[in-house]
Amino acid sequence: MNSEAPLLTQFKEKIRQRTATVGVVGLGYVGLPFAVEKAKVGFHVIGIEQNPARTAKINAAENYIPDVEDEALQQLVQSGRLRAVENFTAIPDLDVVVICVPTPLTQNLTPNLSYVESVTQQIAEHLKPGQLVTLESTTYPGTTDEVMGPLLEGISGLRQGKDFFLAHSPERVDPGNKRYTTKNTNKVVGASDPDSLEAAMLFYSQTIDHVVPVTSAKAAELVKVFENTFRAVNIALVNELAMLCDRLGIDVWEVLDAANTKPFGMMPFYPGPGVGGHCIPIDPHYLEWKAKEYNFETHFIALAGEINRRMPEFVTDKIWRILNRVGVAPSKSQVLLLGVAYKKDLGDCRESPAIALIERLTQDGVNLIYHDPFVSEIEVNGEQLNSISLTDELLQAVDLVVITTDHSQLDYGNVVKQAQAVLDTRGVTRHLNCDKDKVTLL
Repeated sequence: MNSEAPLLTQFKEKIRQRTATVGVVGLGYVGLPFAVEKAKVGFHVIGIEQNPARTAKINAAENYIPDVEDEALQQLVQSGRLRAVENFTAIPDLDVVVICVPTPLTQNLTPNLSYVESVTQQIAEHLKPGQLVTLESTTYPGTTDEVMGPLLEGISGLRQGKDFFLAHSPERVDPGNKRYTTKNTNKVVGASDPDSLEAAMLFYSQTIDHVVPVTSAKAAELVKVFENTFRAVNIALVNELAMLCDRLGIDVWEVLDAANTKPFGMMPFYPGPGVGGHCIPIDPHYLEWKAKEYNFETHFIALAGEINRRMPEFVTDKIWRILNRVGVAPSKSQVLLLGVAYKKDLGDCRESPAIALIERLTQDGVNLIYHDPFVSEIEVNGEQLNSISLTDELLQAVDLVVITTDHSQLDYGNVVKQAQAVLDTRGVTRHLNCDKDKVTLL
């Protein structure tokens, strides 16, 4: 019998009996819901979170992620099933280490793996035989095998597939989605040796309804960046259509609504002021960068990114046209943005196109204010802006209202009724029975 069999057998027994201790590195939009799901089924979970404010909140059972139920978090913390620490000294006590850290871009749109590399090094310093390490952070194909594997082996002296297991299982979190959660969203798992794949498959299948195996970590990494590239390209297509319809004098929303009545060969995508969140503006560029290593140009990805990044400029141009039409100079105007979050009904401002819009408008001297029921304050270019109460008096006083995030709880009919002019970048007013003469659609 070879040396790896006993370690795999022991690992599988701990997973099946739910006696394994699970570590989750990074307790954000991906990590905390995942940690909660694992603790719910009986695993002891230790979250490693280097943000002391988050660590304190977890240990006080204070929730900060909308996709996590307050009561569930409280029960798990109080029962001792879930706790958080700020350092990596707990690694030797873990059987599984799941990495859920950010993978941002540099200013030159190249991958920044500093978070992944840093936590991998710290894990490697404490790695013990029989542990499973999985990466959930979105990245380019090759990160798990070419970056993490050598770091783990070189620092620990252990060997992948023989002494420890290593896999990639990309997150598929859609913040705010009430239908598809961590538990019922299909989970892709890939590893570059059979024992690592078997260990990871068994681990994920304990809490996720359907686990989908692929033959390598690289394949699993490519699955995720393709999913986000698919969305980025299609969003760019409708954004470009919106700009063309603006030139043609055609209502892009009418065109899209009619096109989407086709029962086959169509999938709804809609334009907006730009793309936000961690996935769409960032992840496709990981694949674009990796492709250049193979002398391959990913033209669709580059073009989609260019079009999507152009949308705040396009929205700004429409704002100038509306202000000119109502006879107000930009430097003397007061503009109200409705929403600064990147997505409806969330308080997440990561890569929000509203931020880019704020930067453009304030540089041109616009007196800018915003209202967002989910974001009480934001910082743009070192200056703090606070959400202002939305009243009829405010709507009547401003020169222009720009709907930048389509939060469900806002009364858009009343917004149109009270405002002098409205620019709707999300299409939320197109089916309302309101004064359409006041509204300019994207």
